[in-house]
Amino acid sequence: MNFKSFVQIPVIFLLFANMVSCQNNANPATQNNPETVQQSPVSSEYKAENEGWLVNLEEAFQLSQKTGKPIMANFTGSDWCGWCKRLTASVFVQDEFKKWAAENVILLEVDFPRRKQLPANIQEQNAGLQQAFQVRGYPTVWVFNLTKDPQLNQFQVQALGSTGYKASAQEFIADVNLMMKK
Repeated sequence: MNFKSFVQIPVIFLLFANMVSCQNNANPATQNNPETVQQSPVSSEYKAENEGWLVNLEEAFQLSQKTGKPIMANFTGSDWCGWCKRLTASVFVQDEFKKWAAENVILLEVDFPRRKQLPANIQEQNAGLQQAFQVRGYPTVWVFNLTKDPQLNQFQVQALGSTGYKASAQEFIADVNLMMKK
């Protein structure tokens, strides 16, 4: 399938997942307020495996809109996938990558761990992203731009390209730079 075209991802599943996970802790007066859901304790307690990575798509979207940078999503099995761990060690924790990423992309971790439990809203979000991008193996890294249609309450995704494991930060950066220039 050619992902150069736009793909629509319903925002409804993201909002529903956020509301379900916060339902027991939410103040009924603020439960339907997206600003409140975004700032929920569940979202702020759960952090990505690597420093500088976000775990919430809505947060990544807002930052992408503010900066004009595309989102780079790392689909990973952080606690069980050997190639994911190697990619992190050879690329994501390297200073060269961190510097490049800070200047060029918004980092989003889309994790599918086996030994730890993710918050329900993040599980739902990640499953929806995995389905939308048809990710079948890990690690898979997608670079994309998002726009949001408020009338349809959907994201529109402009996929720039995908990659997987690369042995070095230089090789990874070169591959991503090439897809972002197309």
